Amino acid sequence: QSRCQVSKISAAPDMFFPSPSQAWISGIRAGSVTSCGNHVKASCCWIAFNAEAAGVLGIVPLECEDGGKRTISQLCCHSDVVTDFDFSPFDQLLLATGSADETVKVWRLPESSQDVPSSAGLTLGPGGAPVDALQFHPTADAVLASAAGKRVTVWDLGQQQPLTVLDSHGDQLQSLTWKRDGHLLGTSCKVSSAQG
Repeated sequence: QSRCQVSKISAAPDMFFPSPSQAWISGIRAGSVTSCGNHVKASCCWIAFNAEAAGVLGIVPLECEDGGKRTISQLCCHSDVVTDFDFSPFDQLLLATGSADETVKVWRLPESSQDVPSSAGLTLGPGGAPVDALQFHPTADAVLASAAGKRVTVWDLGQQQPLTVLDSHGDQLQSLTWKRDGHLLGTSCKVSSAQG
């Protein structure tokens, strides 16, 4: 007798499958600038994506306005290429951006398609090297890790200062990610070594 049991999976409710007119946002001219991190990221309110111009993100509300139209806004973030960005898991209106201009910026987006902010609420850096990757901590509010050059900085955004700096990488960092429970931070650099 087999220990495995086969389960039948029924179709998911319609809420997981939006209509074609709601599922696609067309007419967006996304950037072709090379980026080490995300090219598109969404919160429960906004979709952010690399735009054509260096230092600019496109921002689109997730919900359609009256008539089913979405307004695409530009968030002029940095003086150089936006290399990575991430929404806070604790505050879906909080967007962190990293750039080749060596800074990390934190933006408070509006709740709806009102005007996007013209300046960041917080700027961290310059850090001596382009910011290649960043990610909010999954279980601790207002904690952000950023990778620049051979250094990872874990920031306390409330105190606007580093919690710790990790300098043990032998080459330029390319990516970082938190373990889902937030207890470990994994990184990779160009020499393909992994540290945790």
